[in-house]
Amino acid sequence: MPAAHAELNLTALEHNLQRLRCCAPGAKIMAVVKANAYGHGLVRIAESLPTVDAFAVARVEEGVRLRKAGIAQRIAVLQGFIRNDELELHARFDLEPVIHSELQVELLESATINPGLRVWAKMDTGMHRLGLDPAEFRECYARLGICPSVRKPIPIMTHLANADVLTDVVTEKQLDLFHGLVLRDPCERSIANSAGLLAWEAARTEWVRPGIALYGVSPFPDRTALEDGLRPIMTLKTHIIAIKSLKRGDAVGYGGAWICPHPTRMGIAAIGYGDGYPRHAQSGTPVLVNGRRVPLIGRVSMDMISVDLTECSEATVGDAVTLWGEGLPVEEIARHASTIPYVLLCNVTQRVRMIERR
Repeated sequence: MPAAHAELNLTALEHNLQRLRCCAPGAKIMAVVKANAYGHGLVRIAESLPTVDAFAVARVEEGVRLRKAGIAQRIAVLQGFIRNDELELHARFDLEPVIHSELQVELLESATINPGLRVWAKMDTGMHRLGLDPAEFRECYARLGICPSVRKPIPIMTHLANADVLTDVVTEKQLDLFHGLVLRDPCERSIANSAGLLAWEAARTEWVRPGIALYGVSPFPDRTALEDGLRPIMTLKTHIIAIKSLKRGDAVGYGGAWICPHPTRMGIAAIGYGDGYPRHAQSGTPVLVNGRRVPLIGRVSMDMISVDLTECSEATVGDAVTLWGEGLPVEEIARHASTIPYVLLCNVTQRVRMIERR
């Protein structure tokens, strides 16, 4: 077994999908697999979700990779295209760009695509990132409706900015604005991200777009996966490679940032920021050694971390270490590192071996 490795519980992926289906039983599922499926492996996760209706990626290259791997479901490209060569890739690989600017409409109007390309039209309802603002949405949508290079009907979408904050009125305003849109012809709609799907009934339309929740992580800042009925897919692991006895007053690691307050039995685990463990994890961040919580001590280095084994006298070299996952929520580790779980999962590096299990 390699030192730093991640066990991927693909049975948990199916559980999470079914949990999310229960939130919107009649909706089609567009599984978000951008950013290498949030660090879990783009093709691996797509192949493990044969029953979803579509996938969402951020960039055209991700969509092309899925097609070359044999993925047959619909694929939406959230950033769409800004050049003709990107538009040509969408047409060649049957990808569905999200149209969020007039520039894209103009490129489609000047293109010859036969048969027409399936697209999504995105309205900015308050995220103020990508999307056509309400004043220009109707005109651009009408132009798409008569564009020979576009297949009809054209589904529409928006993105919620604050859905993870359950008391925030911004989400209600966004939902009201989107649902108040009146178009000449009926079309399918997509609003809900993970938080929207779990918590906002009005966001559960014909299509839902779960992302982080699929991977067994709560989208809410004050909750964990288990509280939302989800199971973590990734468990990041390594093992103890050395144990040392230190005296009171000894300094540990770079900069001597942690001073032993008492005689300390210290373990060294083979993982660091070179593997994706957060550089800014604070002393006291929990780590599991043989399933028992012990605190991180000192600074995280590129290849190693130090843990206090004083209260874990049975630990020995070679023992298993869990950094997050089963038994230790990644949400908790993110709080200790002043970041969010998305960052931790996406930052796992290539030298960490991924091991699938069911």
